[in-house]
Amino acid sequence: MKKRIMVRYGELALKGKNRGDFEAQLVQNIKEALKPLAEAEIEKAYGRLYVLIPEADADEAARRLQRVFGISSFSFVEEALPELSAIQATALSLVQRQMAERSSPTATFRVQTRRVDKRFPLTSMEVSRRVGGYIKAHAPVQVDLSQPDVEVQIEIRQEGAFLFADAIPGAGGLPVGASGKAMLLLSGGIDSPVAGWLTMKRGVRLEAVHFHSYPFTSEQSRKKVEDLVQILTEYGGKIRLHVVPFTEIQTEIRKACPESLGITIMRRMMFRIAERLAERYKALALATGESLGQVASQTLESMLTINQVTRLPVLRPLVAYDKQEIIALAKQIGTYETSILPYEDCCTIFTPKAPKTRPRPEEAEAAEKHLAVEELVQRAVEGTESTWFYPGQPKKEFQYF
Repeated sequence: MKKRIMVRYGELALKGKNRGDFEAQLVQNIKEALKPLAEAEIEKAYGRLYVLIPEADADEAARRLQRVFGISSFSFVEEALPELSAIQATALSLVQRQMAERSSPTATFRVQTRRVDKRFPLTSMEVSRRVGGYIKAHAPVQVDLSQPDVEVQIEIRQEGAFLFADAIPGAGGLPVGASGKAMLLLSGGIDSPVAGWLTMKRGVRLEAVHFHSYPFTSEQSRKKVEDLVQILTEYGGKIRLHVVPFTEIQTEIRKACPESLGITIMRRMMFRIAERLAERYKALALATGESLGQVASQTLESMLTINQVTRLPVLRPLVAYDKQEIIALAKQIGTYETSILPYEDCCTIFTPKAPKTRPRPEEAEAAEKHLAVEELVQRAVEGTESTWFYPGQPKKEFQYF
């Protein structure tokens, strides 16, 4: 026996002529999320999607759907013929089942109806009144319009009448892939995975770029980043991780550039490399975990100086978040416990004692004259290892590009 899940989406309904493209992307993403559940089926109706799933897989399907961006909420629904008597019988059965699950001999309830199919002869208010009266006559319940124990929701649509008692919140946002692709600069810290999650929430597909400075940073630090990517795939589908060898560049910066400008020059080199990878893999933007004023290198002056080396837009979804808000999001999405593991990345290893907080572009350019910038960037790009990660699957072997 299969359960029927009604899927609702919010923002997509406002997309006008582009709505069909967004809906198609959402359907594809739901299929990918439910792929391990081989018998899942998807039906499309105006303003709604229906997922049919074997009863044994219902809980797992709900867990996966909660992580699909573009879904505002969903419900397990009971289907009835679009006739008043059938709707009344189904509503009564729904209330009785809810009471049994709550182990309660009595309950309060209310009925709300949404009549999408205007051909149905009764208005929404009339349906609610008649269904409510029928339930009250056949079950030990009382009406409570403000805080009921059970809320019976009825949707009368062209494809049938659907009843449910719970709306499970979804991830919201837009379907991943509907807004293009970005390269996420992913460290092993708390911020950048959260920035990646927020970027995906706006419909952007991600590829991740991690800068690895072996032997200054350990293989455990790389494994930590791989684990973070694996977590993010649960929300955005497959993600390719590009691991960039960064030891030579950091060594040259330490030798040739003023220590106070070390972080600024390092970030400029990261942006140059990420832009090259974006061009290769057809990404339209870079994304970072920077939050304005959180650390000395994240000032507007610093962002201006770093941005000048790339022509791509730089997405900073955390720019207005404070640290506690970021930590709360990291815990919500499941990256926090991995992010706080004690394996440092290249940014923390080479932090100067007194970083310049308001670097000027001309200062950075003057310091970089002592570096073979183009050659260093090209060698780093050529030495990059790229690995695919998939939801619930082991990583694929890496490729050199």
